[in-house]
Amino acid sequence: MSDLVLAVTGASGSAYAVRLLDVLLSAGRRVHLVVSPAGLQVLRHELGLSIDASQFAVSQLLPERQGATANELVTLHDHRDFSAGIASGSFRTGGMVICPCSMGTLASVAHGLSMNLIQRAADVHLKERRKLIVVPRETPLGSIQLENMKRLADAGAVILPAMPGFYHNPQSLGDLVDFVVARICDQLNVPHELARRWGDTQLDE
Repeated sequence: MSDLVLAVTGASGSAYAVRLLDVLLSAGRRVHLVVSPAGLQVLRHELGLSIDASQFAVSQLLPERQGATANELVTLHDHRDFSAGIASGSFRTGGMVICPCSMGTLASVAHGLSMNLIQRAADVHLKERRKLIVVPRETPLGSIQLENMKRLADAGAVILPAMPGFYHNPQSLGDLVDFVVARICDQLNVPHELARRWGDTQLDE
């Protein structure tokens, strides 16, 4: 199973990123994690979570995951570290997710700026024709944002907005988060049982 890259930026919706990390670890996938400075601020504001890069442990994001196994599966990279393997096309991965993706990061990737490790790793995935999934969480959307999304889609990225569905009759905020995370996992070919699929069972009337 190939390594995966998870980038967390400063858009609202950090719960999606934390839940996605949890599901990827449950599937036994190795994850290269990069969090932007704005992403760190949103994690603290929305979830009360803080990352100590000098002594990072997965339990800082997922308190229920203690022990060496989880820590061995996650590598935290500084957003400024261009020496990280994920900055190079020679480092093989099974895909990258930017979740949530701020409009600033989306614009930078769409225009190939590569000013930090998140942008560079995304650029690598596009040029190597690997899966790049962008999860924007913004509303309303103006023409600039829409044009940037189209530019990325034309370059091969998957634009997967954080737009939960309601046909599965969600009972909690967690159900809504799981709906989006399930769609991300489907794009990465990561098995899960997060949400009921259309047609799998009879939907409630």
